[in-house]
Amino acid sequence: MLNVDLHCHSNVSDGVLSPAAVAQYAYKAGVDVWGLTDHDEIGGIPAARAAAADIGMGFIPGVEISITWASQTVHIVGLRIDETNPLLLQGLAATRSGRDARGREMAAQLAAAGIPGAYEGALRYVGNPDLMSRTHFARYLIETGACATIPEVFRKYLTEGKPGYVPHRWASLEQAVGWIKSAGGIAVIAHPGRYKFSPVAEGALFDEFKQLGGTAIEVVTGSHTPDQYPVYAELARRYGFLASRGTDFHAPGESRAEFSLLPPLPSNVTPVWHDWF
Repeated sequence: MLNVDLHCHSNVSDGVLSPAAVAQYAYKAGVDVWGLTDHDEIGGIPAARAAAADIGMGFIPGVEISITWASQTVHIVGLRIDETNPLLLQGLAATRSGRDARGREMAAQLAAAGIPGAYEGALRYVGNPDLMSRTHFARYLIETGACATIPEVFRKYLTEGKPGYVPHRWASLEQAVGWIKSAGGIAVIAHPGRYKFSPVAEGALFDEFKQLGGTAIEVVTGSHTPDQYPVYAELARRYGFLASRGTDFHAPGESRAEFSLLPPLPSNVTPVWHDWF
């Protein structure tokens, strides 16, 4: 059985390692086929593809697009994309715009809560200045001792109702799926169990996604708890979605699941890669 990981990040977005270093890290952990899916950015794909080829690991070019749906941020992964597609490139550039202003407002809120210098502190962790995110602020809060872990940060800060939370209007679901399809890619709802939707709202999301041409949902992911794997396997079957799998890796020791520890997909789903190899 192939070890296929189709969701992880490099320092081109909010990861810590370079694309080539992520490739090496995944390969040493036993990954056979790897997909780089940086947030709203495809700049790491050429280096990732070259690194995977050098070590003999299969590579899938991807991206994770931030959207706003029902007033919540949802992530849509695009797999097997053509990273040179003009419509995709234009859409991602538009999605990235506004992050700097949002980061400055987040820092102002944190300063008011007694944590000064957060903008400059977060910037030290940013590999791509266009993609400052909550994860970069979280690493700074750990550096200052305000929190000990990433989960603690998101319990106390940077989430709705807490200091440092600044909402942002992202792309629409229709736009994101359209960009992915225009680039010849496959659209996947990332870690659906992470969102705080009611069953009715989640069903509406799945219905709209399917109507727009969405193909798969992530079932086994580092952003799901083990008890969610069978839940989303059954939902994939019910809605006729293919199933995807990925650690959502950001940094060694920081992600919930390391490459070597993520279990395989349940046997009752069809992998999104079932006809790729």
